[in-house]
Amino acid sequence: MNCTAMASTSTAGRAALRAGARRAPVSRASAPRAVRAQAAKTEESLGFKTMRKGIKEAAPDTVLTPRFYTTDFDEMEQLFSEKVNPNLRMDELDACLNEFRNDYNQTHFVRNEEFKAAADKISGPTRKIFVEFLERSCTAEFSGFLLYKELGRRLKKTTPVVAEIFTLMSRDEARHAGFINKAMSDFNLALDLGFLTKNRSYTFFKPKFILYATYLSEKIGYWRYISIYRHLQRNPDCQLYPLFEYFENWCQDESRHGDFLAALLKAQPELLNTFEAKLWSRFFCLSVYVTMYLNDHQRSAFYESLGMNTTEFNQHVIIETNKTTARIFPEVIDCENPEFFRRMDRMVVANNALCKLPSDASIFEKLPHQMTLASELLAVALMPTVRSGSWDVEGDFAVL
Repeated sequence: MNCTAMASTSTAGRAALRAGARRAPVSRASAPRAVRAQAAKTEESLGFKTMRKGIKEAAPDTVLTPRFYTTDFDEMEQLFSEKVNPNLRMDELDACLNEFRNDYNQTHFVRNEEFKAAADKISGPTRKIFVEFLERSCTAEFSGFLLYKELGRRLKKTTPVVAEIFTLMSRDEARHAGFINKAMSDFNLALDLGFLTKNRSYTFFKPKFILYATYLSEKIGYWRYISIYRHLQRNPDCQLYPLFEYFENWCQDESRHGDFLAALLKAQPELLNTFEAKLWSRFFCLSVYVTMYLNDHQRSAFYESLGMNTTEFNQHVIIETNKTTARIFPEVIDCENPEFFRRMDRMVVANNALCKLPSDASIFEKLPHQMTLASELLAVALMPTVRSGSWDVEGDFAVL
């Protein structure tokens, strides 16, 4: 599948992106030129490269950055064809579709004058880490929009119900991405999402891997958003920016997406009830948890600016996501084994040490840290797992 085909967007998609950036009417006074010049100078001093005025260059791709995905759409059509797959539970999928059609957050993402005013009060290193957080979040949401939009288009003939749900999921992701990108503009920067669509590299995942990865992504997204929201509700003095006040309703979109993807996984017994499925479940849990843990500990200053302890936040999110995932995956990581987080913390130390090395560091300087990362990752992968899974998909297919 050509990546540019996956990136096609409809008028509805573009409208959803604009809806994400919608704001309540406020009176606007023209800012003096001196103020605008000072704002531009402020963003330049943060060290961000720009493509043109107000448009930030996207952060370079690394192992830990959010990615754009493509897949074998022909195979995906076969997996969810009502004629080919007798395991599709159409009653459950119809119920999912009705939930998405209700569009509970249609009027939720409306901005007000507090956004820009709050952003103007954030300065120095805190301002920089806010922009980095917003960029990563926007890129991740936009990645979901592109993937779900193309799935909705490609599955329309074989399974209209599944196709419509994917299309409505892309609507949600477009809203999220547009809302976050508009938030970036409060800091006098934004991403050119059209340019990203055409020029960012796409990672190919087989359909079954897309299902594992997106399910975990949506569920861990739910726990991240709701955990930040609840913390800030308990500690309103740490509410530096009004975006986080939207997270309670926002995270329900992530939860609904995950529930639908769980229904799709249950329609493929071989993805849940075989020895191979157990290995892939373990692999994707570990990949998602380690990526988040290392990423967030590289950016502890962001969570500290919200009055959060990065380690406690990450451990809480991983444990809760793991409990949720255990309802559907046949095996999950034993996150509550104290050895798990001890080894994760050693990976954080090694990864942070790698990041502090100069760009021209020799392989001999990098090797000790890389070996620590590899050995700790392998040790975690080999730890005993927790047998789990949904009993209603065990049946005669189960491998005990």
